[in-house]
Amino acid sequence: MNKGMLLIVDDIQANVSVLYDFLTEKGFKVLVTQEGKRAIQKAKYAQPDLILLDVLMPGMDGFETCKILKSDEKTKDIPIIFMTALSDTVDKVKGFKLGAADYITKPFEQEEVLARVTTQLNFSQMKKQLETRTLELEKRNMELDAFARTVAHDLKNPLNAVIGYTEMLEEECSDNTVPDDDTRETLHLVVQAGRKMFNIIEALLLLSGITKQTNLELRPLDMAKIIIQVTQRLSYMSQEVQADINLPKTWPVAVGYAPWVEEIWTNYISNAIKYGGKPPHVELGVDPEAKGMIRFWVQDNGGGLTPEAKAKLFAPFTRLHNDSAEEGHGLGLSIVRQIVEKLNGQVGVETQEGKGSRFYFTLPVVV
Repeated sequence: MNKGMLLIVDDIQANVSVLYDFLTEKGFKVLVTQEGKRAIQKAKYAQPDLILLDVLMPGMDGFETCKILKSDEKTKDIPIIFMTALSDTVDKVKGFKLGAADYITKPFEQEEVLARVTTQLNFSQMKKQLETRTLELEKRNMELDAFARTVAHDLKNPLNAVIGYTEMLEEECSDNTVPDDDTRETLHLVVQAGRKMFNIIEALLLLSGITKQTNLELRPLDMAKIIIQVTQRLSYMSQEVQADINLPKTWPVAVGYAPWVEEIWTNYISNAIKYGGKPPHVELGVDPEAKGMIRFWVQDNGGGLTPEAKAKLFAPFTRLHNDSAEEGHGLGLSIVRQIVEKLNGQVGVETQEGKGSRFYFTLPVVV
């Protein structure tokens, strides 16, 4: 049974003969060369699974050979074990910096050689399997992401039509054209359900965009303007439950990406309205922090969270209150966490059962 192909590079024939006989007997296919240049050529066309490389050789030594092998796309991933009589730690460190996987010290202990070779081959095989699996997962994720975005986009237009037509019917009912209270309530529930579905679609599209975004340019934020846009978006929700929202008079200037920061506030404030008291009392605030960060927060007057519930926050598809009549789609706080981390900040919550919760996020201050 062939356990793998090895390339031995050593200018001393006695060393080569001992290793060749022993490793061949153990089931390995063994190639041999006595100089660095020839080793580089053989490694390129034979693609051995591992190279046993002597350090002290005439002409090109083992360090230079290793450096060239690791700089070549065709040979860079082949594990290299140095063989040396040197005991100087400096030389070993130099070898590891060049990309060596291990060292074997002369004179050889055959069982040690076998153990080190086997270990590196097993590690290399697992690495290749992991890389293959990673590529497969990346491909699947790309396919899934493309499918999700296509479905989400295709759903938005017909859903907007459903919401719009239902709102028109709701307005006609309010004029007593259809004086049936049950009909009015049903239409109202349809509109609510449509808005929730639309928010889920928007959340999925946003989540997809966040994961893809790289090299985002952060700019100073007009936080007062952002908050106005958020409160307008949530006006239907706050009016329905008569929520009281208090804002600070001024905002310090942080840096970020305005559309994403708007989504952070939208998630936090909508949760404070849904899970707050009856009626909800929502307070927004800001505190300076150390190391050039600003902490923004939303305080609600709800029942607070248990330690168990707090531990599960900011994870995908986790609801704040599983037993609540106000069910979220479970994406909001996960999106908040990913946004804030992309903006170089942190998220968190301070909560106590019976005393409400304060959800916060931090952003860098303008330098």
